[in-house]
Amino acid sequence: MARTVALLGLGLWGQCLAQLFRSAGHQVQGWSRRSGGDPGDCLAGADLLVSAVSMAALPDLAPRLGPVIPPGLPLVSCSKGIAVDTLLTPLGLWDQFCPQARGLVLSGPNLSAELRQGLPAATVLSSHHTALAMELQHVLRCPQLRIYCNDDPRGTELAGALKNTMVIAAGVSDGLGLGSNAKASLLCRGLNEMGVVLSALGGQPRTLYGLTGLGDLLATANSPLSRNYRFGLELGRGKTPAAAEACCEGTVEGIPTTHAVVALAERHGFAVPIAQQVLHLLEQRTTPRECVVALMERHLRPEAQVAMEVGFSRQ
Repeated sequence: MARTVALLGLGLWGQCLAQLFRSAGHQVQGWSRRSGGDPGDCLAGADLLVSAVSMAALPDLAPRLGPVIPPGLPLVSCSKGIAVDTLLTPLGLWDQFCPQARGLVLSGPNLSAELRQGLPAATVLSSHHTALAMELQHVLRCPQLRIYCNDDPRGTELAGALKNTMVIAAGVSDGLGLGSNAKASLLCRGLNEMGVVLSALGGQPRTLYGLTGLGDLLATANSPLSRNYRFGLELGRGKTPAAAEACCEGTVEGIPTTHAVVALAERHGFAVPIAQQVLHLLEQRTTPRECVVALMERHLRPEAQVAMEVGFSRQ
């Protein structure tokens, strides 16, 4: 069952994946922008392609690799985010330029620092290619990473991206010292906001309450290992967005995602009040405390309406 894995991206997440794949007995052929060279070279003899590059790198990388990816090659997208210009998810970009590949999404509460220490975790492998996902579920498993499958790659990607905006907001809450009550309320309403977007854009509501939605949100909204959380924490403490980002190692994916989700909301006509306030912070149009006031002063409504918004009935 050993595979030859072509791995695109050797940042913190990519290195972690390489370690996991090798521990499961697979051969890894890696490529990164820093090392340079032709990314297509790592495809030689590969029977699985895994993309762990940042969202910002995909608009250039996907069309570059499109002509050389063999038909039917499984492509596992591990990137998180939404492209600001096209409003596409990572797998959406791969599907656009590499339709001959069989796309899957890997996402969940997977903090790379913990996984690299050998700590246990679970994740989701999602695809419309159900048989392939179930096959790779067994092929890629290793003692410290339990893999589940679902058939909602769109909802899985959206949930994984949207939680980054909510995690920034959670960091801001902690930076302001607002306490556990406020943070719990924020995360609850943030989960609902994620559900509004999923329902509007074709994701399945149940995905919201799985590993890639609620699970990922719980892990990252309470961990200094999350770059999005650290970024929000520094914003709450009074730093400018540029200074807060400088405190984080690597890409803060929630920054471009926030711009993209607000643009999606404006295009499709749904409300994302938390994301809107985070965007105002990023654009330095308001202060963290003014954001709290704006959210607390929103119009009152029945909580039962929340279930309707995210696609669940009143039953």
